[in-house]
Amino acid sequence: MKKLAVVGAFIVVLAMLFWLIPKERMDAAQKHKADGSYEYAVVLGAKVNGETPSLSLRYRLESAAVYAKRYPHVTLVLSGGQGKDEEISEAQAMFQYLIDQGIAKERLIQEDRSTSTYENLQFSKELLPEVAGVTIISSDFHLARARFLARQLGWQSDVVAAKTPEIVKTKVSIRERLALLKTWIFRK
Repeated sequence: MKKLAVVGAFIVVLAMLFWLIPKERMDAAQKHKADGSYEYAVVLGAKVNGETPSLSLRYRLESAAVYAKRYPHVTLVLSGGQGKDEEISEAQAMFQYLIDQGIAKERLIQEDRSTSTYENLQFSKELLPEVAGVTIISSDFHLARARFLARQLGWQSDVVAAKTPEIVKTKVSIRERLALLKTWIFRK
């Protein structure tokens, strides 16, 4: 019985660590607010429904448009490939959305090969000159992992946090904790 209690306590502690440590990192990442210091901002892609940005992607793009208008010297890298069920790449959908919001096409670079957060950053880095850091624009829950991966690629970063749609908050909160743990272990 004593062994069962110890195993149970161990499981409870692991579960708490699984929940609390990633949450603390997710919250801390959002405190590195962008202030226009970096010349480039990478907008991380999300699902496109046909040719229309999903709600998550639209929230990211709304945040990107506000940031781009506030800091007109910043160039945006729109990063996201085309999924099997998407008619166009995430980068193309982002490009069209931001053009419609009045952002000049000369300020937009499309990275349309990536299929993961690591690839978003890796392929975006290939398109840019040598820079010390970038601003990352993504959903609030996603920023800790994105910043960690940017560090793996040699970049410093600050962030613009887009809100997460209420309908997916619980699902992405759990999924992101697992993804963050995987990223810490495998470094990608």
